[in-house]
Amino acid sequence: MPTTPTLDDLRRYAVARTLFTPTTLLTAVRRLGFVQADPIRAPARAQDLTLRHRVKDYRAGDLEQRYSRLPIEEDCLVNYGFLPREHLALMHPRVSSRPWDARTRRKAADVLAFVRERGAVHPREVEQAFAHGRVTNYWGGTSNASTHLLDGMHYRGMLRVQRRDSGTRIYAAAAHPAADDSETARLQRAVTLIDLVVRKYAPLPSASLTYLARLLGYGAPHLATQIQAALRQARAQLASGIIDGTTWYWPVDENPRSRRFLVDERVRLLAPFDPVAWDRRRFELLWGWTYKFEAYTPAAKRRFGYYALPLLWRDQVIGWANVTAKEGRLHADFGYAGRSPAKDPAFRAALDDELDGMTRFLAGRDPG
Repeated sequence: MPTTPTLDDLRRYAVARTLFTPTTLLTAVRRLGFVQADPIRAPARAQDLTLRHRVKDYRAGDLEQRYSRLPIEEDCLVNYGFLPREHLALMHPRVSSRPWDARTRRKAADVLAFVRERGAVHPREVEQAFAHGRVTNYWGGTSNASTHLLDGMHYRGMLRVQRRDSGTRIYAAAAHPAADDSETARLQRAVTLIDLVVRKYAPLPSASLTYLARLLGYGAPHLATQIQAALRQARAQLASGIIDGTTWYWPVDENPRSRRFLVDERVRLLAPFDPVAWDRRRFELLWGWTYKFEAYTPAAKRRFGYYALPLLWRDQVIGWANVTAKEGRLHADFGYAGRSPAKDPAFRAALDDELDGMTRFLAGRDPG
């Protein structure tokens, strides 16, 4: 009978399995299954900060520049981001849990006809043509009603993001083939979705697995019942172990104790939503301290900073850094959860390498 891994084994496994040898952009997105997006640039968008560790010679903005030429889509899974186009069939046609009223359906039909006629549209063109006005947004403020409607049409699968212009989504009409609506087919899609998130975020504490299944209700609200059944099936079939009273799960074809999961002598500055750091519950169990994303926390109440990047050294997340870049010069302020390793020559050399790599990444591509 296999020996239950230790917490040290899981820590090493959690880092090594997701920080795989850098590969092509499409292969990296497929291997990750999903890359969470965030619009804040501090010093770069989260999707770029995530991909830079997993794609050869990746530069900030590469995903946006190459997006229209690759079978990658902006869409929703457990949150909003980028995923391989083949995953769309797991969630579309998507049935929103918030049905539109007749008036909104008419507006959407008119906008869809407009988009089909134009081929691709900027939200500004829709606003100029329809003047939808303003609506109350999720945070209680107001936002452009046309943008809000386009978001809803994209979510429901009526539109897709064809490309971005200076960060703004350019929409085109989308069509999703009818899905097999039998119970067996719906359950299989739910099973595949659970497997996708497990392979992205493993090893997972039991509570985190439950949380991810609930978040899948964002990408596939119409499969809620099947996702719960798939979750029960996963708990019975995944590899698992109990460590200090917590049950952990991971893919049955992986062994956390395997020597294939080796960590290197590198320092990495991670995106706040990198798979290593995304699950804050797992983060605290593996590294013994609480990391918080504070971009929306009032400045006076921040401990870590506006956009603190977790600082990974070997298989230990030892602190964080706030990074800025002006006129090609990088500046980083560091904080540590425990004792600083700054006097360790190996750490200093690895940190210098990471800061040099960050500088090249932020410089982007030579236009020539």
